[in-house]
Amino acid sequence: MSQQRIAPDDLREFGTRVLASLGVPGNDSALVTDSLVQADLWGHQSHGLLRLPWYVARLRTGAMRAVTDPAVVSDTGPLQVWDGRDGIGQVLTERARQAAVTRARAFGVGVVGVRNSNHFGTAMYFTRRAAQDGCVAILTTNASPAMAPWGGREKRLGTNPWSIAAPGPDGTVVAVDIANTAAARGKIHLAKNRGEPIPEGWALDRDGAPTTDPAEGVLGALLPMAGHKGYAISFLMDVLSGALTGSSVGTGVHGPYEAAERSGCGHLFLALDPDAFGDRGGYEERVGRLVDEVRSVPLAQGFGEVFCPGEVEDRAEAANLAAGGVLLAEESLADLRGLSAETGVPFPPEVVRW
Repeated sequence: MSQQRIAPDDLREFGTRVLASLGVPGNDSALVTDSLVQADLWGHQSHGLLRLPWYVARLRTGAMRAVTDPAVVSDTGPLQVWDGRDGIGQVLTERARQAAVTRARAFGVGVVGVRNSNHFGTAMYFTRRAAQDGCVAILTTNASPAMAPWGGREKRLGTNPWSIAAPGPDGTVVAVDIANTAAARGKIHLAKNRGEPIPEGWALDRDGAPTTDPAEGVLGALLPMAGHKGYAISFLMDVLSGALTGSSVGTGVHGPYEAAERSGCGHLFLALDPDAFGDRGGYEERVGRLVDEVRSVPLAQGFGEVFCPGEVEDRAEAANLAAGGVLLAEESLADLRGLSAETGVPFPPEVVRW
């Protein structure tokens, strides 16, 4: 199977023009596409341009609105709640990030809850931005049913991912982005696109039996990470993201691959200003000390080094850029070339082929 690298700027231009052709404003089109290409650069192709055709299908049916126009439901100063009114998830989340950071600088803490949103891509994309602005950030979201509750065999909860990011030493960022299943559902779709099996322990088939067939895993249910612990975390992320914000929960949430269904997903963005804790310099010193202690630990057998959270993504991005661009699976390429034919937006050429 061939693999192709395409320059990130070319992919950004392609995605931006495709979304703009469907009525998405230019800045919003660029934001959405950048979030997808960034996921590919970080090595998270499950949340990369693979998802662009899904977004396009939803825009065409009207399940997701091209022009994002949220309404403020409540405002206490440090906390706001918005009705996203079926706008684009990335656009709503980026605006929520900006509002949360602004409020954190004014009040020490800023919180924005969003209801009636859509899939927003990679959570780390937004928490890292807040950390680069100097804040510690937490972002939660709920998602369409993918996980069987611990002990069950049918989907009732989403992967309900969450991310935490914080300023690190010397201008760096430490960050984590976790789905509460053994693997993100997008990784199952990616394995299907690549024609590869999935590891044991990722999913159940429709009859509740373990499977390594990604097609069966998509139709069946994902297993929670760490057994009952992942199930419980996912449940509470649904409480924070859906129940608390006034959005849908559980089986009421619909996914980005459901072209005609309103998503109903919700998000919660929390920003904390370290300055408000009265010891910014001490905070930076303590995070630096933690980084040093983690990196200097004696290594276990089979390991060459210890990474800090977010460092794997940073290195993957640097390696992809040095190699000339992003790798895309054949089926993903076929889908994107199909979008090119439908919209008249030229698809960029490959720059390297293996």
